[in-house]
Amino acid sequence: MLLVSCSSSEDTEPDIKEEEKEPIEFDFVVDKNGGGDFTTVQEAIDAARSNLFVNQFIFVKNGTYKEEIEVPKGKNNLVLVGESVDNVVLTYDNAAQKVNAETGQEFGTSGSSSTFIHGDGFVAINLTFENSAGRDYGPALAIYVNSDKSVFYNCRFLGRQDTFYGNRKRMYLKNCYIEGTVDFIFGPATAVFENSEIHSYGGTSLTAASTESYVDFGFVFRDCKLTAESGVSTDLGRPWRPYASVAYINTEMGGFIKAAGWNNWGNEDNELTARFVEYESTGAGANISQRVDWSRQLSSEEAKAYETLNVLKTTYSENQVTDNWDPYELLENLSELIE
Repeated sequence: MLLVSCSSSEDTEPDIKEEEKEPIEFDFVVDKNGGGDFTTVQEAIDAARSNLFVNQFIFVKNGTYKEEIEVPKGKNNLVLVGESVDNVVLTYDNAAQKVNAETGQEFGTSGSSSTFIHGDGFVAINLTFENSAGRDYGPALAIYVNSDKSVFYNCRFLGRQDTFYGNRKRMYLKNCYIEGTVDFIFGPATAVFENSEIHSYGGTSLTAASTESYVDFGFVFRDCKLTAESGVSTDLGRPWRPYASVAYINTEMGGFIKAAGWNNWGNEDNELTARFVEYESTGAGANISQRVDWSRQLSSEEAKAYETLNVLKTTYSENQVTDNWDPYELLENLSELIE
């Protein structure tokens, strides 16, 4: 907003001053040791008001918080800020093949998450999301994101199989770290991963997209780095559903990426519909000479469509609405919270 104050002289230019932005104040502080408003993250989320169009801010002090966390639908525009990314750990150990004591049934993949995000406009800064179940019980999500216009900045996602699930929403991740084994970034989301590290502990693929046919973009990795444990060999992605869409743009790929690059999940029909593309990536794993012939290398003109603001500008729906969502603007407004 601009304030304009006029001088008494008609020929003097108006003095235009930018209004000083009010400092951000936290609505709640979480401290497991009792030094805040609450000792658990869920208590703070429960205390936040529903259906607000403005942000509510929750500060989480250093500590490991072993709890199942849910941001329910209607708890919109929550901003969770950790004291430090390595020392604020939100963790639990449910898994697909473990039995839920309340129901007597297995959790299943979608029910295994440590953290569920359903409220739109969710923002996480300096947090670690973890599922500590390990490899023995099948899929075990660290996070289930069902929040449109959600943003994760300087966050870590720790787990093994199926670490990060993105539902039919838009999301933006910057300066993040995601690790896992089998298909550990998966789902139908339109998601941009920017300046992030994707680390493999071995398994079939880094990604398993299930993008709907009516949206143009699924997972878009921009200026990322692909790393792995010693001895790992894996590929960039496989189609969980026929119209899976995954793009790697200017990404550094380690030599653990298989020469073929992609796989069809044992179904040649997927080769006719999957949308797997690359553009100007680097490193030993980026050699395209033996890539599967049903993936594509983008031209410089085609690559422009994969710029962040273009990918995220329309709603995830069959009848898309262009609302020009800009996560950069959001992060600029929250800049005092970002180191």
